[in-house]
Amino acid sequence: MATNAGAGGQSQSSGVLDLAADMARRYVRDVAEQRVAPSEPAMAALAELHEPFPPSPSDPNDVIERLDRIGSAATMGTTGGRYFGFVIGGMVPAAMAANWLAGAWNQNASLRVMSPIAAELEEVVLRWVCEALGLPPECAGGLVTCATMANFTALVAARQALLAGAGWDVATDGMFGAPTIEVIAGEEVHASMLKALSLAGFGRKRVTIVEADNQGRMRADKLPHLLERTIVCIQAGNVNTGAFDPAGEICKAAREQGAWVHVDGAFGLWARISPKYDDLTQGFELADSWATDAHKWPNAGYDSGLVLVRDGVALRASMGIKAAYLEPSSRREPMHHTPEASRRARGVELWATLKSLGRSGLCALIERTCAHAQRFAQGLREAGFEVLNDVVINQVLVSFGRPEVTQEVIRRVQEDGTCWCGGTVWQGKTAMRISVSSWATTEVDVERSLQAIVRIASECRRM
Repeated sequence: MATNAGAGGQSQSSGVLDLAADMARRYVRDVAEQRVAPSEPAMAALAELHEPFPPSPSDPNDVIERLDRIGSAATMGTTGGRYFGFVIGGMVPAAMAANWLAGAWNQNASLRVMSPIAAELEEVVLRWVCEALGLPPECAGGLVTCATMANFTALVAARQALLAGAGWDVATDGMFGAPTIEVIAGEEVHASMLKALSLAGFGRKRVTIVEADNQGRMRADKLPHLLERTIVCIQAGNVNTGAFDPAGEICKAAREQGAWVHVDGAFGLWARISPKYDDLTQGFELADSWATDAHKWPNAGYDSGLVLVRDGVALRASMGIKAAYLEPSSRREPMHHTPEASRRARGVELWATLKSLGRSGLCALIERTCAHAQRFAQGLREAGFEVLNDVVINQVLVSFGRPEVTQEVIRRVQEDGTCWCGGTVWQGKTAMRISVSSWATTEVDVERSLQAIVRIASECRRM
C-alpha cells in the first residue's frame, strides 16, 4: 500500500503514531513483570525478519504491528528494574516522553539555523552537567553517541593543544612528522579508552601502562616521569569494581610538568553529585578533559555521551568545519564541538532527564542504586559466596567458586530470566558482575533477584 501525500498522508501518520504509542505504553507497563532476557521462542521468531527486500510499499500499521510482535518480545528488559549487566541504565519517564517528541521533531542538531531548540538545549545541558559535577564552568563540550566517542573527542583536543604548544598545527599539518606525544594509562584501563587512543592515532602498544592496585586504581607512586607533551588517562569508576583513580595526586604531578589529564568517567563521574562520595571523587575537577555517558547513571536513554574540555579553543580547533555555505556565527554551533556534523538532537532527552530529576533527584538515584549494590553484596556474602571487590558505588563482583561453576551460575541466571547479570574476569578470577544502574530498580527487585541468584548458585555448588 503506497503512502499518500498531503492531508491524507498526515492522517495516516497520526494513525500509526497512535498505534505505536499504545504498543509502547503496553511495553512500559508490562516490562517490570516480564522475564528480563527474551525466551527461546522469541529469539526463534527473529528469523521471520530475514526476507527479501520488499518489492513494493507496505501499510505503515502493518509494519509497526510486525515490529511490535517480533521486536518487543526479543528485547532485553533494560527499562525494567532487574537488568544488571553492562552498566546499562534505564530511562526516566520524562526522558522517554521527550524521546517521542524529539522523534516527531526530527531535528538536525548540526547548526543553530537547522534547529534553534537543539542548539539551545545543548548549551543548557552542558552548563548543567558542569554545575552538577563541580567541573570548571568555562568548559566547552559536545553531545556524542557514547563514552568511547567522548574519549576520542577529548584525546583529539588534547593532541591539538599539546602539539600547538610545540608549534605544530595538527589540524593543518597532520601527524606525519609531528612531535611525539606520550600516553599513560592505568593497568585496568577500559577497552573503550584503548580503542579511542587507537582511533586518535596514538596506538595501543605505545601506551605506557602504570601498575594498578587490587581494586584497579592506578598507583600514583608508580607514575613515570611526566613530560610536557603527555596525556595521562585516568578513571572515575572502574567498570568492574567501581574504583576511582587517585585524581588529586595524578593531576598535581601532571600540572607540574604541563601534561594533560583526561578522565574516562563513563558512569562513575556522576558520583560527584553526592556528598557521600566526596572521598572517592575529589581531584577529578583538576583534570583537563572528561568523558561520560548520560545513558548510564542519569538514565537519559540511548544514545547520550558527553565530552567536556577545559580548553575550548583546542576543542573547536580540532572539531571545527569550514565551508562556503556555513556562515560564521558568534554563538556556539554544535557541529564545531563533536566529530559528527549531522546528528540527532540528543540534548532533548538529556534536558528532560536533568530537568525532571534536579540535583536532589539525581543524587537520590545515585545513592539508591549504590545502596542496592551494597544489599547484593551483603546477601551474597551471607549465602557464603565471595565478593571480590570493595563495593564503593554500584558495582559488585562475586565468585561462586571454580571458574566453571561461576560460568554455569551466570548461564543459568541469564536463562532463568528473573534478572540478567554478565560475566567477567577480575585479576585472573572468573566472576559475575552485578551493575545496578537503573532508576526503576526497587528493593523488591533486588530481593527477588538475589533469591534467584542464591538459589541457582546453591544448586550449582551442590552439583
